[in-house]
Amino acid sequence: MSPAPAAGAGEPATGRPTAGPTPDPTAAPASGPAVERRLHPFTPLRRAWVPIAATVGVIAQQGDQAERWVADLSALLRVAAVAGLIVVFGAYGFLSWWFTHYAITDTELRIRSGLFFRRTAHIRLDRLQAVDVTRPLLARLTGVASLRLDVIGTEEKDQLSFLGEKEAVALRAELLARAAGFAPEEAVSLGEAPERELLRVTPRELVVSLLLNLGVWVLLVPGLTVPVVVWWLSSSPWAALVSVLPMLGAVWAGTAGRFLTEYDWRVAESPDGLRLDHGLLDRAHETVPPGRVQNVRIVEPLLWRRRGLVRVELKVAGSNNTVLVPVASRDAATAVVARVLPGVDLAALSFSGSPRTGSRWVVPVWWKGYALALSPEVFAARHGRLCRRTDIVPHAKVQSVRLTQGPWSRARGVADVHVDTGANCTVTARLRPEPEAATLLHAQAARSRTSRAAARPDRWMT
Repeated sequence: MSPAPAAGAGEPATGRPTAGPTPDPTAAPASGPAVERRLHPFTPLRRAWVPIAATVGVIAQQGDQAERWVADLSALLRVAAVAGLIVVFGAYGFLSWWFTHYAITDTELRIRSGLFFRRTAHIRLDRLQAVDVTRPLLARLTGVASLRLDVIGTEEKDQLSFLGEKEAVALRAELLARAAGFAPEEAVSLGEAPERELLRVTPRELVVSLLLNLGVWVLLVPGLTVPVVVWWLSSSPWAALVSVLPMLGAVWAGTAGRFLTEYDWRVAESPDGLRLDHGLLDRAHETVPPGRVQNVRIVEPLLWRRRGLVRVELKVAGSNNTVLVPVASRDAATAVVARVLPGVDLAALSFSGSPRTGSRWVVPVWWKGYALALSPEVFAARHGRLCRRTDIVPHAKVQSVRLTQGPWSRARGVADVHVDTGANCTVTARLRPEPEAATLLHAQAARSRTSRAAARPDRWMT
């Protein structure tokens, strides 16, 4: 799993032409006619599941009373009721699909939806930061896909569910090109941007990483003992089952759930950003615009460190993308991080630990896991001994800097320095000597200010 050679700094990943002039975000939307399109004809079947699920929930809530209602009906009325429900559900799905349209103008994507209450979403193309293609299992079988739109400043994603696979890929390419500033005619003709694979996680590597996950094995101990104790005390198998369900859910999420989600994980580089393809049953195609990454986290569980394995997580402003690489060797992960944070050499970071004097009285034993590293590009803080986590924040992404010091820390001469990023995330350098913390507070504020002034704009395909 060796990474491909990186492109030169400041160069596009491929030979795709660079974008045109940046559109004026204050300009009014174009008044020219926009062709409205409908979603795929498969969509009514998907929409029909909403009232079906609501009906099943109501029946399940009524319990015995619903069973008596059904028993009082004749066979003919039961068939008529089922047929009536099918007609109602089908009509709801068809009408909700019929009244849903989308159109692309020179400056925005408009989505009109709603059967009883009309809703029109105006998505400015220059505010798009990611367009993801997802293919759930049933959608893959029917040849359709869903398009999820990540917009700067919004928490919820707008979706176009469902489109034909070819149409979804073509629309995604057009939207990304429009967001990068290409003219409408040129954006349509460009097509899907080429990509270069950087890293691929094989199923064997993923299985080994899950087996070496110490947290899952720790959960198995109470998962096997607690139900037995509950059964012995209550003499009720149902109480034992209820007690084990939360732990079984946690074990599933950490093993089989992660395997299904992270299966065949691929990271590729394109002018759009870094592309992530993964999933066994539900296939997801996500985009990480490097300019929007606020901080990167390197996770090293205890049993992974002997094999030199790491996990790379990230925070992207306005996006739910949190995993960049589920498992990889340190060298391969470092090469991928270098594409997200250009100019940052993780191997060159020199960490200084917290001072023994003072720190061991504030945080006994675990104080040895705290460390800090600074470079001209990033602020990096490390914490944890069993599972070591290293947070790396580019200076240009730091929004504010704070120093905190409780009474016990003040008595021991140590303080904490916090840096806040635009993704509502805080990275903390804990247990630093008091004079160093005071100097770091002002120096980091100055570094962030000068780095923001020199930072490249968060534009794609340039």
